[in-house]
Amino acid sequence: MNSKKQARLKRALRGRKHIEALEVPRLSVYRSPRHIYAQILSPGGGRVEVAASTLEAALRTDNTGNVTGASRVGSLIAERAKSKGIEKVAFDRSGYKYHGRVKALADAAREGGLQF
Repeated sequence: MNSKKQARLKRALRGRKHIEALEVPRLSVYRSPRHIYAQILSPGGGRVEVAASTLEAALRTDNTGNVTGASRVGSLIAERAKSKGIEKVAFDRSGYKYHGRVKALADAAREGGLQF
């Protein structure tokens, strides 16, 4: 594994330890060069409550790996979470910097009604 990925995973682990102490559902983000994925995990981390990504047919258009696609995933995950009764989450950026697609997803989720 290259050192850049190791550094990201180390940052992610540090953030997850802090989130674990909060004992709230966690909104986890993964980004690849072409797509972005988001899922809300149970407080213990054992079960995926809600998931959304740009791989879904409704979101799979030209805008899958950019800010527009990320904001649509954020609003979709917020809508699905509210339908499941989840309103408060902890945002897990998985070691990525909080800018660009990750920030767009978080902002859209907040606008959709999630609190973090």
